[in-house]
Amino acid sequence: MDGDHFPSLGYHVADQMREYLAAPDNTDFTPFEVTREQLEFLVRFYEVDPHDGHRVKHRAVLSRSRGWGKSPFLAAIGIAEALFEVNWAGWDADGQPVGKPWSVDRTPLVLITAVSEDQARRNTWGPLLEMIREGSVLDEFNVDPMDTFVALPKGKIEMATAAARAIKGSRAVCAIMDQTEEWVRGNGGVRLAQTLRNNATKIGGVTIESPNAFTPGEKSVAEDSARFWENTQSGKYANLKDVRSLLYDHREAPADTDIADHESLIRGLRIAYGDSSGHPGGCMIHNPPCAPGWAPIERIALDFYDTSNDPQTMRQDFLSQITHASNAYISAPEWRAILDTEKVVTKAEPITLGFDGSEGRKVGMGIADSTVLIGYSVTQKHLFQIGVWEQPDGPSGDNWRPPTLEVEAAVREAFKNYNVIGFYADPSAGWAGQVKTWEAENFKKLKVKMTTDEPIKWRQKDIGRTVDAFANMHSAIVNGEMTHDGSKALTAHFLNARRDPRRNGYVLMKPENDQDYSKIDATWGAAFAHACGIDALGKGIQNTKQKTAPRRLY
Repeated sequence: MDGDHFPSLGYHVADQMREYLAAPDNTDFTPFEVTREQLEFLVRFYEVDPHDGHRVKHRAVLSRSRGWGKSPFLAAIGIAEALFEVNWAGWDADGQPVGKPWSVDRTPLVLITAVSEDQARRNTWGPLLEMIREGSVLDEFNVDPMDTFVALPKGKIEMATAAARAIKGSRAVCAIMDQTEEWVRGNGGVRLAQTLRNNATKIGGVTIESPNAFTPGEKSVAEDSARFWENTQSGKYANLKDVRSLLYDHREAPADTDIADHESLIRGLRIAYGDSSGHPGGCMIHNPPCAPGWAPIERIALDFYDTSNDPQTMRQDFLSQITHASNAYISAPEWRAILDTEKVVTKAEPITLGFDGSEGRKVGMGIADSTVLIGYSVTQKHLFQIGVWEQPDGPSGDNWRPPTLEVEAAVREAFKNYNVIGFYADPSAGWAGQVKTWEAENFKKLKVKMTTDEPIKWRQKDIGRTVDAFANMHSAIVNGEMTHDGSKALTAHFLNARRDPRRNGYVLMKPENDQDYSKIDATWGAAFAHACGIDALGKGIQNTKQKTAPRRLY
């Protein structure tokens, strides 16, 4: 959440919604009234700068469980942006902001967007039409709600999808982006999101996403937005001094929610659903609790016990927990559980190295694989990133090749600054010559060897050894028998990795819907380093030699 709030038009917008809109999905007319939780969102979303009155928020993400009420709420915001007093027009006698509609300054266009027309119509468009047709807004504002667009006295509200090529020139004051956890490069969602944001930037408009929990590694718009928010909070973007322009509102069940324990599951669902929780005890996010809402918490809990339902999908949809794909190598909670940023790898303790190389980007092909060098402390059982070389974004990545000299220097520095007792490397993708050189230069230093003749070369044809390496590392992760340093690339690659079945196990592959951008090479390098560490323990090699102070290479 933000810190101190600016003055806001959110209360006034909520009043207009109640006055003019009908609550959808009711047999008798009921005015649309926001919950306390939704009002809190409106207050933050409609903040105005006290110095010049400009709206503070340009972009918003509202991430909640399925059935929380995102679609009708976002439909109401879409109508508000089209007709109501959402922009600053001055201050009243009490110093509170006074609003005006977009139509005072420009012809408003509001877009209800999704990656398919069916998705847009089913989720947000249907409630929007009902709220207008059954509410007093129909006559008070002289609007004409058609099946595919709403004609306004000035401007319109319409649907748009990734297939709408004319959307690039649409000067929308507001774009509602529905279920962005499903917006990926393969269905045009990423490009659509970028176009909508660019259009909003040109005219000072806003975009609002309404995702369910995303699957890490799919590189969806929802995932990209979450990563951007995390980076702004971590201070990564030093030149982005004011992050108030993004409102990121995601709530999920506590991480310790046990879906096999009914009491724990009910508590997790009540927290995730907030004011919409239909539990007799009311909500669990306000004190005193709000009255029970509409989400059937007990009914949802029963579906968790249906063995035909995928538990990870249930966690994402109803607990709003950002988890993992059914074929993911490891989950985000499992990876977070073994994070240890306090460990320091010294120059004395024995470590092993793992290397996986790329030949770079081929002409006419997609994004090149990464080249990675990963370390593993045998005594501390700790993975750490030494080097990851990846193709740059944009034109600078054309015809990219990994910096061979820089990689070779990193390997030499690793042997110089650490007590390297073993090194397993994949010689494919054009690195066979370097692997031969590393074997010749370091043969006497290596106490763990793949074979006597080829001590470093990992034999990809030995599929049994490869599947064992991934299975052993997975076991160590889920059982908490190893840690990692939390480095960005290492984390991203592990969460991207998917299981690719083999007759006697599995290897790892990229997500099927994102072969270009989701890299997993660090998982292979880590598996080589970890396998080498296991071999070292098998040989009884755990000695530590005396060296000077530790040094990290990144």
